Amino acid sequence: MISNPELRRRGLAHFERLFGAGAGEALVQDMEGLCPDFTDMSIEWAVGGITTRPGLDIVTRELVVIASCVTLGHTVTQLRAHTQAALSAGATREQIIETILQLTFYAGGAAVRNALVNVKDILNGTAPS
Repeated sequence: MISNPELRRRGLAHFERLFGAGAGEALVQDMEGLCPDFTDMSIEWAVGGITTRPGLDIVTRELVVIASCVTLGHTVTQLRAHTQAALSAGATREQIIETILQLTFYAGGAAVRNALVNVKDILNGTAPS
């Protein structure tokens, strides 16, 4: 895969801002020996190329990702990570809960209930560090 150093730098910086120090390296390690191209695509394309675009503020972007995770229903790891990222970006507990509740009729009550349970500790500030 052809790498774009500027997108990689921008993506890693943004990734670290949202997910904390070492988060980019953790993603690299998760895919090491399996599919390093996925790491490059995630950091350069998704984060460096799309997430840092103008037009939407980062809180709105994170709420959209949370909504997508709730709708999919099987992305618990990403739902939890983006809930924490939304809080880090300045979203309120109420905004996150309202985003999830908004999906009751679109994703279904079970998906909404599961999402709320899966992020309860994060929203209540009791998630393990």
